[in-house]
This record gives sequence, structure tokens and C-alpha cells, in this order.
Amino acid sequence: MYRLQSLAARSLIAGALDQCTPLTLTSLTGVRHKSQGPSVEKYGQMRFLTAEAKVSAGRLNGKMREKTLTMDTLNPQVKAVEYAVRGPIVIKAGEIEKYLEEGGTKPFSEVIKANIGDAHAMGQQPITFLRQVVALCTFPELMDSPSFPEDAKWRARRILQGCGGHSLGSYSASPGVECIRKDIAAYIEQRDEGVPSDWENIYLTTGASDGIMTILRLLVSGKDSSRTGVMIPIPQYPLYSAAISEMDAVQVNYYLDEDNCWALDINELYRAYQAAKLHCQPKVICIINPGNPTGQVQSKKCIEEVLHFAYEENLFVMSDEVYQDNVYTPDCQFHSFKKVLYEMGPEYFNSVELASFHSTSKGYTGECGFRGGYMEVINMDPEVKAQLVKLLSVRLCPPLAGQAAMDVIVNPPQPDEHSYKQFHQEKSSVLGALADKAKLTEQILNAVPGIKCNPVQGAMYAFPRIFIPPKAVEEAKALGMQPDMFYCLRLLEETGICVVPGSGFGQKDGTYHFRMTILPSIEKLKVLLGKVRDFHISFLKEYSALE
Repeated sequence: MYRLQSLAARSLIAGALDQCTPLTLTSLTGVRHKSQGPSVEKYGQMRFLTAEAKVSAGRLNGKMREKTLTMDTLNPQVKAVEYAVRGPIVIKAGEIEKYLEEGGTKPFSEVIKANIGDAHAMGQQPITFLRQVVALCTFPELMDSPSFPEDAKWRARRILQGCGGHSLGSYSASPGVECIRKDIAAYIEQRDEGVPSDWENIYLTTGASDGIMTILRLLVSGKDSSRTGVMIPIPQYPLYSAAISEMDAVQVNYYLDEDNCWALDINELYRAYQAAKLHCQPKVICIINPGNPTGQVQSKKCIEEVLHFAYEENLFVMSDEVYQDNVYTPDCQFHSFKKVLYEMGPEYFNSVELASFHSTSKGYTGECGFRGGYMEVINMDPEVKAQLVKLLSVRLCPPLAGQAAMDVIVNPPQPDEHSYKQFHQEKSSVLGALADKAKLTEQILNAVPGIKCNPVQGAMYAFPRIFIPPKAVEEAKALGMQPDMFYCLRLLEETGICVVPGSGFGQKDGTYHFRMTILPSIEKLKVLLGKVRDFHISFLKEYSALE
């Protein structure tokens, strides 16, 4: 309203000026001055009135100036980006949710979003100690409250002492708050049973995604056959394919072995590498362990083979380890790439370039919204390391609340501290429930004809293979969509279950999958899996009858 009043006033003034003699120094003083052209005031009025006239004329003629940014002028790399986790299925789910809220009717009463690993959105409760420390950092006046334990206050004071002005509202150094970087290094040394970690190799990030994108920016270069090739697992987390498209690098797929619980096959790595060398320059290999979307936990032997392959072919290694706390199968164990590299001996440990990533978003905390994370980078050329710091400085620093949350994850309450008992109970409860839900998901899906689900050894997802009858495949193609997209849209529209088609993550030709999270409560997960079972059986009957 204010803007409309302002524009009206400007138009009124402009009209009045047309009717009046311009106000000049002569009219004010009676002294004539030599002029080099229109006065500044007059020139400004003329420009304003001319612009107004042109816009009005354009409107009268039914024409407006063309947009500078259109789909034709948009950066083609942006158009190439796809991110299935928040893609068309999720947009459709949002439309259905709104329709139901407005009183519309469907065969279901709610949409269950199993498309993304957002623990708190699925009902998981925050870890009390983490929220206490972040609350104290955010509002230090709470230090006087007896409601907060001393071990939380001590951590908050220490973090604030490392912040400019002792405030979480300040910028930190671009790599992060120094005491938090030191805590992360100490955590890594403890996790890896004494393998040394230098805190100056630690960089706080805005979630793990920020670190992954930053390292890829350093690696991607070249044109034509010298373009950087980035080796990624298939199925993969779509961040990687999206980043590769945006940076105009070359995606080099290596396929995980579905028949062997999504294990990484070293022969497949060599095949993919040799094929890629014909049209690009492979520089980096990315590994997600535990796996997303596949839920596998790689063995130590497998990791050794990957690192030996990277050593031989002079590849930079990027190890996405955000699910390192999410291991459910008793005979599986998380092995960090750094620890395995150290155990392979100095020749490997002192030469293979490795960046490892972790995050507040997963694990047992599920604090996605804080956007906290870190990366540890070893064996990077010192001059390149300086360029990394420069690149990080452009984005100033990661959010300090996220840095504080990350500090609690790497520096949790110890057995002799007041908060340890509650912290340990909450952590064990979250991870125990996830383990139960992983087993339940596998069991129920494998009991459905036409669905095969590998064990969910870790992470937060199942990635079952689904049989889609040929007639359904034909119908999907006639509609211009992937068969598993067609399947997932039908599932959403008939049951309210939102999952992500496997084609958004990559899969072998002729196979179809979907990814679903195991994060809903056990009661809601049973409902979800029951609906998937009933839908799939009905879907098979419908299209088998058409055969």
C-alpha cells in the first residue's frame, strides 16, 4: 500500500511539474548563470518522466521488455541438474497434502513422506544434551539457570570463548572455530584407535554437502577429453550427479553388486575406469559408506582394495561417512577409510589424497536443520591447500550453531559426567529403534511377491528391487516417464506413501527400485509397509491381467 501511495504521489508531482516553470537559481536569486545544458533537477525529472512514459507506452501497446534470464539464456549446467529426493514425486505429495488440508478426499487421510532422511520431521526427538549446549551458546543468560547441567555449561563457555565477542552471532575463521576443530581431531584419533589427526586438516562445513561440493570444485577442470571424470557408485546419492552436472564434469558410473548385498566389486572399478579414460580424465573416486540409498556397510577388505586402486591409478578419494554411527547388523562394523589407509602402511598413508566427510544431520542426532558438518583432508598439496582455504573464505564461515552442534557430537558427555546416563540412554534408544526398523522393513518387503530387499545393514534407507510387469512398463513409456516413476506416482496417488523412484539414484538397465527411509515411528512404518504390500499385489494383478 505504501509503495502504491508513493508511486501515486510521484505521478502527481510529475504532472504538477509539467504545469509549472522549472525552479532554477535565476528564479531564486535573480542572477542569470551560464548553463551547460539542463539543470541537474531538470535532467533528473526528464529521465524519470521519459522512463515513466516508455513503460506506460509499452503497457498500452500490450508489450513489456523481454526477460534477461529465460530458459533459453539460463546456464545449461543448471538445467542439467536433477535431484530426485526433492523431485516431482515430492512436489506431487505436497499438492496432495494441501488438498487434504483444504477438505479434499482421498482413499487415505494423510501423506507419509518416506522420501528423505529427515529424522526430526519423522518424529525423532532431539538429543537433550546437544540442545542444551546449543541453547546455552545461543542465549548465554541461561548459564545462571539451575535447569542446565554443569557439563553442558562448561562446553558452551568453551565454545563461546572461541567465538568473536563471545557470541554465536559472530563470524568464525573460515575453516571453523579453532577449539571445535581440535575436538574433531581428538574424536577422529579416538574413533580410529590412535591414528593421528592434525586439527589444521579439519574444516567445518555447512553440512557434509558443502564440503563435498567444495572438494569437487577444486578437482574439476579441463575440456573435451581432458575434462575431469568423477567416479561415483550406482546407485548413488543424487548430490553427486547434480554437482557433476553443475560443474560440467564427466560422471563415471561404477555399479554396486546387488546380488552380493550391494558390495563394491574391484573388477567393476577397473572396468569403469578403463572405459572412462577413452573420453575423459578420471581424477577422483567417491564412496558412500555406509551406503545411501543401498544401506550396505563395506568390509575392511573392500576398502583396502579401493584404496589400493586409488593409489595405483593416482585418484583422489572422497569418503562420505555421514552414516558412520548407523550400523545395525551385528556382523558388520564401520571402518573409516583413513584408519584403513593408515593400516596399509606409510607408503599409502603418506601419499593417497583423502577427504572424509561427516555431518550433524544423520547418525543418532538427526539434526538436519543445523547444517553442521566437517571434512578432514589429508595429503593435499600445500599450495592447493592454500587455494582450498581461499575458496572456503569466499563463503565466510559455516553457521556457528551448526558448528556448536557438531562439537557436541564429537565431544559428548563422558561416563564420569552428570549428563552421561541420559545421553547414553537417548542415543541407545534411537539407534536400537533404527536397528529394529531396519530388520522389520527387510522382513516385510521380502514377504511380498515381486519385491526383493537386501539387508539394511546401515544408514537410514531400504532400496528394494520391484518387479514391474511389461504392460506397466509399456504404459509408463507411453506417458514419457520411467517405469519406476510411474509405479511410485501410482503408489502415492492410491495410498499416500511418498517414496523416491530408483531411477533418480541410478540402477542397472532393466531393473527397477525405490528408496524409502526407515525413520517413521514403528507404528507408522508398519502402516507404510502394509500399504506398500497391498498396493504392489494389486498392481501386479492389474497389469498381469492385461498380459
